[in-house]
Amino acid sequence: MRIAVTGSIATDHLMTFPGRFADSLVVDQLDKLALSFLVDDLDIRRGGCAANISFAMACLGERPILVGSVGEDFDDYRSWLERHGVDCKSIHVSMTRHTARFICTTDQTMAQLASFYAGAMSEAREIELAPIASRVGGLDLVVIGPNDPEAMLRHTEECRNRGYAFAADPSQQLAWAEGGLIRQLIEGAAYLFSNDYEAALIEKKSGWDASEILAQVGTRVVTHGADGVRVYRQGEPDIEVAAIPDVEAVDPTGVGDAFRAGYLAAVAEDLSVERAAQLGCAVAASVVETTGTQEYVLSRRDFLARFESAYGAEAAAEIAPRFSFPRP
Repeated sequence: MRIAVTGSIATDHLMTFPGRFADSLVVDQLDKLALSFLVDDLDIRRGGCAANISFAMACLGERPILVGSVGEDFDDYRSWLERHGVDCKSIHVSMTRHTARFICTTDQTMAQLASFYAGAMSEAREIELAPIASRVGGLDLVVIGPNDPEAMLRHTEECRNRGYAFAADPSQQLAWAEGGLIRQLIEGAAYLFSNDYEAALIEKKSGWDASEILAQVGTRVVTHGADGVRVYRQGEPDIEVAAIPDVEAVDPTGVGDAFRAGYLAAVAEDLSVERAAQLGCAVAASVVETTGTQEYVLSRRDFLARFESAYGAEAAAEIAPRFSFPRP
């Protein structure tokens, strides 16, 4: 299955604050907010939603097509992704802007404060999907992840016009997006991904309730952190899947991307909705236990053992032959 993953490609600057942000907030003074937190460390990592999803899919043995815009400073990052099996031939390179940067501080409760510099990502609106489809022999699914807003809208409209199935994943861009734009990004999607907070935000801003949203999409997937995931399909019973137990959370950055990668890899292998949600949870568990969004290793032996422990021998036996797991 040929899956193109569009969205942000960035470097992550990750810092850790050894206290709680909440302890420094004065509710009736938020309009005068001016805070500085002394952090313990700084990790500079590869990131960006589209790149994270593509990397994780490749770690399962899939061959995703990464689509986005970067700066001329991308060479080392490109080499890393290609070495792990990501198709980077359809990435646009800006001649004037740096690759995007995500700057995030996480406190001891896993609360986060973040900023995002778009940089070269603003040129993603210049990318057309049709030439990519011609290069790879067609597109079976296009993931439209957080990106330059005009790029997200262009990719969505092109998918509708050309008949490409697409997955809507607006996530971080929901905070600023108006209801009309959100409705445009969702309508007709084969899949709609969000966490539970984002799901509520979509309903509030779009003006559509849960049933109206479900009428617009094929499958709605809502993650609930440690409480697992729920999958909704019109006319079908809801599916609930528990998260992997006994996870030692280190850094939540990129966990949602990892879940999407596992879910989409299962879709590519024509597995059931339940297996897709389980695989998404299993990949997400590997990421949350690691600092950085692409620093983990999916070892076939360890991954399948953990998967079997959480979801049973039958589930593990079903996914085992579908994925190559480059790591033994």
